[in-house]
Amino acid sequence: MSKQVALMVLVDIQSSAKISGILRLMFARLWLWSTSGLEFYKHMGSGKNGGFSIHPSGTHQALFCIFQDMASLEHFYQSSRLIRWYRAHAQDFFSVKLKAYSIKGKWSGFTPQITAEEPSSGPIVSITRASIKPLYCIPFWRKQPAAEVSLEKSSGCIIAAGIGEAPFFRQATFTIWESQAAMDQYARQGAHQSAIRASMSGHYFSESMFSRYQPFDASGSWKGRTLG
Repeated sequence: MSKQVALMVLVDIQSSAKISGILRLMFARLWLWSTSGLEFYKHMGSGKNGGFSIHPSGTHQALFCIFQDMASLEHFYQSSRLIRWYRAHAQDFFSVKLKAYSIKGKWSGFTPQITAEEPSSGPIVSITRASIKPLYCIPFWRKQPAAEVSLEKSSGCIIAAGIGEAPFFRQATFTIWESQAAMDQYARQGAHQSAIRASMSGHYFSESMFSRYQPFDASGSWKGRTLG
């Protein structure tokens, strides 16, 4: 089985460092690709308040990285200039390591490798992302608010963050659930079912990925809540 492992970082930057944070979102890619063992990454912004709004947040960001092995991930996590800057200038900083057990689709042509078996109990992570076709952008966003409200109120949802590479068109959702049962319960709810049926019709997305992970070594805080 592959040794590939992923890292997700969520950060809410202090207002005093907002401009510096935006500059890092724009230019950190210039040195990230030189990271040893890094196979894939996405440095992303977020909607207002770290959610799924069409209005961008000036302070919420996310970094998703996939490494060839744990040693490469740990070296990056301990030595990265970007991670150090985030820690020093964040009012909220949360990180979690991930092993994939279910992958459907691609992200910018890349498909993560399966590195774990489906867990029988305990927390799970879901990452869904899509490149929305311009013609279907408005219909998609008409459905999104109802799905977001039901997600935030859903029992068993520990973290829900709306993230994306580009406003409107390239979006992703990161969630942590107490259990598979909690996530399945949400998936059966009306607003989410309606959004999923529409998106799976084959018309909305030019590319998509639905992925599930085993989380481990989680630490930090998100939206003022300490997690670990």
